Amino acid sequence: MAEPRRPPGGGGERGEGLGRSRGGFTSKIHLSADGCCRPLSLLVTAGQRADCTQLVPVLEKIRVPRRGPGRPRKRPDSVAADKAYSNGPCREYLRRRGIGHAIPEKADSRAARLRKGSRGGRPPGFDEERYKKRNTVERAINKLKNSRAVATRYDKRGYVFLGTVTAAALVIWLRS
Repeated sequence: MAEPRRPPGGGGERGEGLGRSRGGFTSKIHLSADGCCRPLSLLVTAGQRADCTQLVPVLEKIRVPRRGPGRPRKRPDSVAADKAYSNGPCREYLRRRGIGHAIPEKADSRAARLRKGSRGGRPPGFDEERYKKRNTVERAINKLKNSRAVATRYDKRGYVFLGTVTAAALVIWLRS
């Protein structure tokens, strides 16, 4: 019997991480980075996949070993993210885990909140100084894309491309 047909871009474990966008077939690399622009966790998804849906999986993959005995650290001190992560579920997850965050509010969300008046609630907290550190993730992505294989994605299979990105991340860690 034939295997069920999967949509292009995949989604499950066997997905190829390719999806349609304005530029054609693309992939997205979702990552978290420390203050020195070193990747802490990586995830590859199809290009059309929304960023906000990957916040929890990326943060759940963080494992920073301790120098001495003890369990690895799994919770960052704070998260600085762009407006793509400005929604209720993302903010609720971060609040529930006790992670400080600096995520700007979307203009349409702000307009809807103001339109409701006093029923719209308070605006979410926003720390501008913490948000200035968001560029560390962008710089980490640029460091990854110094590897030509990551920048152009020669790999056909999603798991092979994830391995290529992981190898580029290891090189970043070894050079720092």
